[in-house]
Amino acid sequence: MSRWVQTTCMRCAVGCGHLQRGVDAGYGLDVVRGDAQHPTNRGLACRRGVRETASPEGTWLSRPLIRKDGELVPTTWDVALTRVGDRFRETIARSPNGIGVLGSGQQTNEAAYALGKFARGVLGTRYYDANTTLCMASAVGAYYRAFGSDAPPPTYDDVPEATTHVVWGANPAVAHPVLFRWIRESADEGTLCVVDPVTTETAEAADYHIAPTPGGDLALARAVLTFLDSTDRIDASFVDSATSGLSTLLDDCPPLETAANAAGVDPATVARLGRLLDDRTIIYWGMGINQSVRGTLSAQALIDLCLASGNMGPGSGPFSLTGQANSMGTRVCSSKGTWPGHRSFENPAARRAVAAHWDVPLERLPADSGPGPVGVVEAIETGPVEALYCVATNPVAGLPDADTVRERLDDAFVVVQDAFHTVTTECADVVLPAATWGESDGTAMNMERTVSRVRPATETPSGVRADLAIIDAIAKQLGVTLFESQSGTPIPEAVFEEFSALTADTPADCSGISYERLDRELAVRWPAPTSTTSGGYRYVDDGSVSFATADGRARFSNSAFGDSLPEPADETYPLVLTTAREGDQYNTGVRSGPADIVEGRINPVTADHSPEEVLTIDSRRGAIRARLRFDSSIPEGMVWLPIHHPDTNRLTVPETDPDSDEPNYKQCAVRLQQSEDATAKSTEPSEANA
Repeated sequence: MSRWVQTTCMRCAVGCGHLQRGVDAGYGLDVVRGDAQHPTNRGLACRRGVRETASPEGTWLSRPLIRKDGELVPTTWDVALTRVGDRFRETIARSPNGIGVLGSGQQTNEAAYALGKFARGVLGTRYYDANTTLCMASAVGAYYRAFGSDAPPPTYDDVPEATTHVVWGANPAVAHPVLFRWIRESADEGTLCVVDPVTTETAEAADYHIAPTPGGDLALARAVLTFLDSTDRIDASFVDSATSGLSTLLDDCPPLETAANAAGVDPATVARLGRLLDDRTIIYWGMGINQSVRGTLSAQALIDLCLASGNMGPGSGPFSLTGQANSMGTRVCSSKGTWPGHRSFENPAARRAVAAHWDVPLERLPADSGPGPVGVVEAIETGPVEALYCVATNPVAGLPDADTVRERLDDAFVVVQDAFHTVTTECADVVLPAATWGESDGTAMNMERTVSRVRPATETPSGVRADLAIIDAIAKQLGVTLFESQSGTPIPEAVFEEFSALTADTPADCSGISYERLDRELAVRWPAPTSTTSGGYRYVDDGSVSFATADGRARFSNSAFGDSLPEPADETYPLVLTTAREGDQYNTGVRSGPADIVEGRINPVTADHSPEEVLTIDSRRGAIRARLRFDSSIPEGMVWLPIHHPDTNRLTVPETDPDSDEPNYKQCAVRLQQSEDATAKSTEPSEANA
């Protein structure tokens, strides 16, 4: 019988320890369960994490594919890699920015580090994103603005210490079930308040549910701040000693009634929420805040509430809930928004240090972090991107205005590296089959900065290779050896050692973390500058408060309101579309198998159809077929669609936050029509389920 292997769940960003056992014969996992020894989850595990690790429903890729005469046909690794190498060399000869690279929060730290080293240090391209711009960039920007450094101050240890839990624009009951269990257990002795236009599963469990109008989060946060000020609830001692900018921000805030009206709530609701902050409070937020043209400012507005009320310290503070499993790891490792260790692109010394560590010419490294994935794909049409390398990501389904994305990919040389068939592999010129959970070796980093091991429990078919090995093989096609290797394959432990050494003396110092230490302790939180240290609550230590800003003070927002929403409902498109997760689906559906047709929700008061009827949902960008069941938890005038179906983002707007470049996924204008009115625009079931 196969042995049990300790690993980390890669389903969401909680970072639960799993035990997994491979099948006795062949390839695959037999059993997966929670690891009682792991310090993060102590044996807890959610059904989704177990099921999608052990028995994913996607269509596996098992051999390299190349496009020949318009069709994808099987080939050998040598042929596929040679095709990639030849085309990449031709493109680089014209411009290093001719190749765009899109990574993923599903990669290990080692693979994310390798992809960033390849994109920045081998290619030298600006047009690279590690996928965090789609989910966490707004939170990252808010943390930097407020604290001078990325990542939430609290850890999981603070959850049971909080009295009040405010979950704003997030649904952890669905997205992070194990974390939500801890929140609920703590709230049994305190209060759980949910702020969301939709009556989500999390809202149903709450003591209070506040439902702002879609896009009204920033106005609501400003109304609450005004309430704190007008009722003498500002923690003046903390604000005066540890922050700057509050008086200027308050001067910019509108009257409470005006802000409450813009948020779609009454002043009494604002007061109820404001009074909750009197107690020790953690404010959690997720994609409902981040994925907006106001995302960065809205996230900082929630941080403003924590600062103003003195909720900065153990058992309190702002806590962004990370989307993909290793999104935090890509923020630290991948060389996207920062160089490894959160070294700033704006710091010339940081750029020199990275160039020296990688032994590459300084001028090869880009001087800025470049656009997000929306901008990377736009650059196929506007220049200079001619080729696109996608690793464990599915932009044809995951990016907004997806029909335009598909059209642009048709004009590029596209390489897709993935474990499963996706709508993006359909557009590829070369497909490289990659290992996935249960097959990969490395580490991951959860949303509270904890690093733990990812280990394989099964072999892979002969036609499948690890992400790290594929990235290294493409670099060798360009005449570059990224890492030392064993039998021609990079050693994950050696890659981690190279990465961790580069983080020494940085805000995200992982230099005291090693595989040997992780084997012994199972999980270590950064900053960990030595082999015996690990991080705790950030910025506050035994009553001493100091932030990573020039003067050591946290900074309040410098403006009260941001840009207008890009596409409000109107007479032509009278409904608001929002998108969100479902409990039994995975990201763009590649592991959970999307339905033939989009299954959405609508309030019965809004509906003018039967729940079994197939409708066309039409936006200014495209039209899709969908079935909308009646659900009174959805506000009137709204259409709710899951993010997991590859059709959903055919409707969404491509506008992004001006600071974070994160797309405005949560709000656009749509209308409903009889399905025959726009059948030509709609994806056929067979294509959607491919």
